[in-house]
Amino acid sequence: MAVDAARPQPDDSKLLDAYSQAVIAAVEQVGPAVVRVEVGRGGGSGVTFTPDGFILTNSHVVAGSAEIRIVLPDGRWAAAERIGDDAETDLAVLRVGATALPWARLGDSKRARVGQVAIAIGNPYGFHHSVTSGVVSAVGRSLRSRAGRLMDDIIQTDAALNPGNSGGPLVTTGGEVIGINTAVILPAQGLCFAIASNTVRFVASRLMRDGRIRRSYIGVAGQQTPIPRAIARASGTAAVSGVLVASIAKDGPAARSGLEEGDVIVQFGGVAVSGIDDLHRQLTDERIGRAVSVTVLRRGRRLAVTIAPGELP
Repeated sequence: MAVDAARPQPDDSKLLDAYSQAVIAAVEQVGPAVVRVEVGRGGGSGVTFTPDGFILTNSHVVAGSAEIRIVLPDGRWAAAERIGDDAETDLAVLRVGATALPWARLGDSKRARVGQVAIAIGNPYGFHHSVTSGVVSAVGRSLRSRAGRLMDDIIQTDAALNPGNSGGPLVTTGGEVIGINTAVILPAQGLCFAIASNTVRFVASRLMRDGRIRRSYIGVAGQQTPIPRAIARASGTAAVSGVLVASIAKDGPAARSGLEEGDVIVQFGGVAVSGIDDLHRQLTDERIGRAVSVTVLRRGRRLAVTIAPGELP
């Protein structure tokens, strides 16, 4: 097909210049709030998210560190107090005594769209205040934390991340933080992940209030197990898998409820449980001390037990 010579064609240089200006504007807005987190021989990145010195980073960046130092973009440094951290979501909140610090806004990660520009700012391999850009590759991913729990609502990006980027922000061209960079998959290229800002906002508020995330527990060790069709039909359940109770903690909530080893949990509070990650999602702080009906299969029969989850130590 012939090209219509009379129709004006897009000017690639103008498009690239507009892209560059958008990235520059975002970096100039958020960059001053990005800090280096130093812990002994290692470290990572962080971002100040309040004007009175509260800083977000990854739990794995500061794990086990007695002394934490924050280095600001202008070279000043300050000792940081650990307000709280949560290995299960790989988030930590620190605080420095300085006031009137530049700070970044947490955006609404639910508004993130696949294909939109994503900008990472951090300190990879100690190269202070490095910037990479790419796009949001996917949203709603799940990723297992270093503590073993499955993290939901993870943002995938191809903005290049390297060791040292951990804890730094993932930013939109509007200068909003939509994620805290947490992990890469090596040796793959372009598979990088950030904890969504809506998760960050919730966890940070609890860490600032309580110093930790309160969770409930029932006191069982379990694993996912398939449910044979014949047993599912005979017991009147649609579940194809559940959590096999391998052991029960002595004097724990499950032990007091009458749950038995060999039971298969298929529902918790009316919500289907197909594996241990589903069970973890239900064990929130709101469940602590509140009786809940748990549906199990026991020797091929379906029955309900009532458990009041305790607070996870």
